[in-house]
Amino acid sequence: MKIGPILTELERQSHLEKSRKVDVKPEDRMLAITKDTGGFFHALLVAIKAKKALELGTSTGYSTLYIADALLSCHKNPVIMTVEKNPSKIIRAKRNFERAGVSDYIKIIPSHILDVLKNMPKKPTFDFALIDADKENAKKYFDLVLPLLRVGGIIATDNMLYPEKYREIMRNYSKYIVKKKNVWTVTLPIGNGQEISIKTK
Repeated sequence: MKIGPILTELERQSHLEKSRKVDVKPEDRMLAITKDTGGFFHALLVAIKAKKALELGTSTGYSTLYIADALLSCHKNPVIMTVEKNPSKIIRAKRNFERAGVSDYIKIIPSHILDVLKNMPKKPTFDFALIDADKENAKKYFDLVLPLLRVGGIIATDNMLYPEKYREIMRNYSKYIVKKKNVWTVTLPIGNGQEISIKTK
């Protein structure tokens, strides 16, 4: 496995993009989670001994690699399903997974997230899910993911606090989740802000 060096390389690329030191088309920007968010997810996944994870929004695979590293520390054959519709990002993610030596554990689904979720069997399959895609559909994603999660499983949602342009949408998203009787949720100021939601029953 060469996950560490690939993560370091992607962190460098993300920094260059955010600082506008490289010219990347808006649709091809990484828009990745932060390093401390990746570390937090890693600890969280190890703590719950997650074996199967779902990711909505692969981008170039940065967060996926953190998930893979955590799952592999607990299990020999973990499963990660990640959904991405951008063809160029899928190519980059596949290359990163191959170089990191984790391709066998990751299935990239090249499609629209809502289409994928609506067609998934409604049974509690996953230990962890990461929602890191378009914010306008976050509530719909959550409602479709929750039945796919085991009791005690976790849904993490990125960008709760930053960028600021999404803050109102994400505040409403958090208020929406709080009302659910089978979910305990909290907003944490880690990275760009994380909503950590645990399925309680």
